[in-house]
Amino acid sequence: MNEALRKKMQPHEIEWRIQNSRNNKTIVVPYINNRAVMERFDEAFNPSGWKNEFERWGNGSGVKCGLSVMCDGEWITKYDGADETNIEPTKGGFSDSMKRAAVQWGLGRDLYDYPRVMIEGEHKYIPDWAHDMLNKLVEAFIGGKLGDRKVIILKEK
Repeated sequence: MNEALRKKMQPHEIEWRIQNSRNNKTIVVPYINNRAVMERFDEAFNPSGWKNEFERWGNGSGVKCGLSVMCDGEWITKYDGADETNIEPTKGGFSDSMKRAAVQWGLGRDLYDYPRVMIEGEHKYIPDWAHDMLNKLVEAFIGGKLGDRKVIILKEK
């Protein structure tokens, strides 16, 4: 696999999303952002060395993305899909399916190795004070400074 796809995701390439919020804790999880997919594939294969294709699948609300890479004069494609999202349904479905297809190529697989991250309190949105802490958490993860920690709880200072 290409080195540009293997290197760990950087803070600016990650979006944190709330998975659930209850019992005075908000669990957040890291996701790759679609811009990072395009930038990493450009870096790995140059802009003309890869392409994406989309099609509807499932009950019509799903989008399947094929991410293809030119390899020895032949296009090699890996697929994944996603349903439309609640926010910007069409765009979200296309974006999510492309991010999922990128994981098939190895991009962002390190995000599955993160510890469970909780923010103290129940939140509808990630609080402003937590964003800097999440970026520092990513940097610590990249630097191997988290050890084998399974859970991290962020608290407002």
